Amino acid sequence: MAAFTEIDDPGLYFNTIIWTGASDTAGRAFTGVGFQPDLVWQKIRNDTYNHKLLDSVRGAGNDKELLADTNGLEGASSAETYGYLSSFDADGFTTTAGTSGSAGNLHWNQNNNLFVAWNWKESATAGFGIETWTGDGNTNRDVAHNMSATPNVAIIKRRDSANSWIVYHDKNTSAPLTDYLYLDTNDATSDASGAWIGVDGTNVELVQVFSATNTNTATYVGYFFAEKQGFSKFGKYTGNGNADGAFIYLGFRPAWFLCKNTQDTGDNWILHDNKRDPFNVTDAGTAPNTSAVEFTDVDMDFLSNGVKMRNNTGRANSAKTFVYMAFAEAPFVNSNGVPCNAR
Repeated sequence: MAAFTEIDDPGLYFNTIIWTGASDTAGRAFTGVGFQPDLVWQKIRNDTYNHKLLDSVRGAGNDKELLADTNGLEGASSAETYGYLSSFDADGFTTTAGTSGSAGNLHWNQNNNLFVAWNWKESATAGFGIETWTGDGNTNRDVAHNMSATPNVAIIKRRDSANSWIVYHDKNTSAPLTDYLYLDTNDATSDASGAWIGVDGTNVELVQVFSATNTNTATYVGYFFAEKQGFSKFGKYTGNGNADGAFIYLGFRPAWFLCKNTQDTGDNWILHDNKRDPFNVTDAGTAPNTSAVEFTDVDMDFLSNGVKMRNNTGRANSAKTFVYMAFAEAPFVNSNGVPCNAR
């Protein structure tokens, strides 16, 4: 009989933490992640500041932030002024205040502001790898992702220049090797002939002419994800356009769900998690391609085995095709055959 799950405790590899800012001027050590994170994606929930991504491969510091909602280069944020992540720790991370006095913690710990951070551990077991490379301008460029499994999703950012985030998703259209999405825009799927030469269990091959992935001497970072049963799922669904919305089977109770309408320009990315709104219906959402505050008009249930849309908003449940990424809170059935409950 096939295994129910490859990972019994998803919290060893992914976890969300939320907090309320506690100081205008002092740095802060954050714990409760459950592991030393290798990727931290952070957002202020109640104010219009950027989504911040930092990873352990590029390192911490005031010049390392990448912003999911812009095409800006690495370190182009105001981290030195308003605070930054200064170390990756055994159970979380530490931040350091910036130089702006009473606003020195504006981005990470400002008094009474609400924050969220999504955290991943790099692990072949969990199907997550982080790679950096310098473009060579050749016809193709092999980037080893070191996961021993074929990635279903690749999110790539040029670091030394203003280029959009490029998202490969293997369920995006019938020809995913020629198509891609931008993480930092609300655009529909774009097409560049041969945008991806190939994606396999060893390498992701990138083309010469695509400046977002392989310009000569340019520097890049890539986040690569391979599906693991009971822990992660990367797929597509078709919305039904009504309040009794689409059901997306995942095989686990989700902790994090990201989706995008691939057909229509104008619909933002949608991101929900199990910590900001821990009870169904969950409606505390974020749009990764904007700096906007948290919204509450996209309703969904996090069930024991998937996600159920609960309204007809076009951004998550119009009669269109959506791609998604999801990570688990608990597998639907663990390796001992014990099922989990809905929230």
